[in-house]
Amino acid sequence: MFVQMRKMTIAEGNSDKVVERFSKPGIIEEQEGFVDLTVMVKKVRRGEEEVIIQIRWESEQYWKRWEKSDAHIAGHKANLGKPKPEYIISSESGLYEVAAVKGPAK
Repeated sequence: MFVQMRKMTIAEGNSDKVVERFSKPGIIEEQEGFVDLTVMVKKVRRGEEEVIIQIRWESEQYWKRWEKSDAHIAGHKANLGKPKPEYIISSESGLYEVAAVKGPAK
């Protein structure tokens, strides 16, 4: 399994905007190899919130296909040149190969 993670620091009271954006139905759910997308919110400190978006893929190859797909590229081109929303303080991302998973004991 392959995971793409994005961590965003958001101005306090605005994390719901990010949650809403990533919770709406989109074309990513139709992509081969897509497993799921999780959005998590953490209160960091006064004035800021942290939002983590985790997108899981069956493999790195499926993620690469998505990144290079016409649909994904078109979505980014539509936002090219637009300023990021004021409530986004910072954003960083990472890519991870899942090394181990534990489930409940049977």
